[in-house]
Amino acid sequence: MYYRQRPAGLDPLLIIIGVNVAIYIISLFTDQLLTTFGLQPASFLEKPWTLLTHMFLHADLFHIMFNMLALFFFGSYLSRLVGSRNFLIIYFGGGIFGGLLYVLLATLGDYSFVYAIGASSAVFALGGSLAILSPNVRVIIFPIPVPIPLWVAVIGIFAISSFLPGVAWEGHLGGLLLGLGAGYLLRNRRHYYQ
Repeated sequence: MYYRQRPAGLDPLLIIIGVNVAIYIISLFTDQLLTTFGLQPASFLEKPWTLLTHMFLHADLFHIMFNMLALFFFGSYLSRLVGSRNFLIIYFGGGIFGGLLYVLLATLGDYSFVYAIGASSAVFALGGSLAILSPNVRVIIFPIPVPIPLWVAVIGIFAISSFLPGVAWEGHLGGLLLGLGAGYLLRNRRHYYQ
C-alpha cells in the first residue's frame, strides 16, 4: 500500500472534526444557526454560502457522531493515501456537489423549503474515493460480525442511510458520485497497491 508522508503541523482532518463538534455544541443553544447556515433550496440564491456552511451543522447527537466517526476512519485512511490537499479537495468538493444536487432536485420536487444539513455528502465523497482506490480492504461494520470489502460497506451504508425518513439522499448521491470520480482520476494518475 502506498502512503504519503504527513507533514508536521495541524492535521486538517482533526481541525474539521473539531469545528464540527464546536458548531454542534453552539447549535444546542440557538436555532438561528439552521436558518442562517443550513442549505435551503428556496433561499439558496440569497444565501450562497450555505452550500459550504451546511456541512458543519448536524441535527442531533447520533447524526454528528456517525458523521464524525465515518469522517475520522475514511479521512485518516484517504489522507494517508492521497495527501492532505487531495483529501480536502475531495471532502469539500463532495459536500458542495452533494449540496448542489440537493438544491437542483429539491427545486424540481416539492420540498424546496426543507433544510439540508450535515457532513454526510462530504463523507460519502471520501468513501467513494476509497471504494475506487482500495476496494478490497476489509472493514468491520457494526453489527456485521465479519470483515467485508470496503466498496461493499460504502455502497451498503449509502443504500441503507439514504432512504431513511428525513435524509437528504440527493446530497449523499452527489457526494458519492464526486468521490467515485475523484478516486478514478487519482487511481489513473498514480499507481496504488491494494
